[in-house]
Amino acid sequence: MNVKPIVVATLIALATSKAAPEFRFVEKNGTQFLYDGETLITAFRTDYRVPYLYPLTSPSGANIARYWPMEDDATTEEKDHPHHRGLWFSHGDVNGFDFWAGMVGKKDAVIRTDTIYPQKMKTSARITAKLTWLGDGKELLREIRSQEFTRPDLKTLRINFTSTLVALADEVTFGDTKEGTFAIRTDRTLRVKGREAKATLTNSNGETNASVWGKRAEWAAYSGPDELGQPVVVAIIDNPGSFRHPTHWHARDYGLLAANPFGVHDFEKKKDKTLGNYVLRKDMIIKFIYTIIIHHGILESANLEAIHASLKKQ
Repeated sequence: MNVKPIVVATLIALATSKAAPEFRFVEKNGTQFLYDGETLITAFRTDYRVPYLYPLTSPSGANIARYWPMEDDATTEEKDHPHHRGLWFSHGDVNGFDFWAGMVGKKDAVIRTDTIYPQKMKTSARITAKLTWLGDGKELLREIRSQEFTRPDLKTLRINFTSTLVALADEVTFGDTKEGTFAIRTDRTLRVKGREAKATLTNSNGETNASVWGKRAEWAAYSGPDELGQPVVVAIIDNPGSFRHPTHWHARDYGLLAANPFGVHDFEKKKDKTLGNYVLRKDMIIKFIYTIIIHHGILESANLEAIHASLKKQ
């Protein structure tokens, strides 16, 4: 994906355009592309065994998600973890099925997209999807996923993510594993380690870099230069109404930022590998609510603490 032709126009827009976005959807081959004016913001993609959002365009015009394996435009990019795609939601152990990395040599852990409903409102846009989690072809979970896009100001893209899961099987167990759950994989510069890494990983406790992994916190964020050299903050904020708030974080120095409320024994180094398990019986519901902030600026100007405080009042 070549972002360079839109860079100048985007940077001018940051300084001169009105705050109201001009969101619009374009559907192509089952993929919903979301634009703000002529700028591609993201696309809801179903070309993999789990759906995901890619790219993720900062107000600077840069893609803050890694390119591979969706595209090969970034030739210097590491080719690891092919299941790390844009922004996604899955888990590594659901009744023994690995929806995170996949079952080796098989296709028996799939999140099927049943319907996609794009909706453009006055100042926001929303993609609502009806999904089914399948293990060996058996329906385990029904999911309603809502992803709402707003621009609180000219320098910020906000995504409000809500997943409501209902058990279809008699019993569905989310297993205690670090491999999950709601995640972004960031671009080359937005990492702590790597050939082009220039970022810092920070959580709401004030812990940084490797110390963020496994800790419970209200939010976690990468901050540093994007691929255009512009300052950016990429953050996930755990909503107070989300399951097991504040969540643990499977946050790695190579660009993985993942909220994981299940991996208790891994994160806390406990012997009991069932500590984080959670069982849903048929027709029971579980809800996950996260806010993604992509901010053209530094950590302080992203106002993550204030955003989290505002979520408490909702």
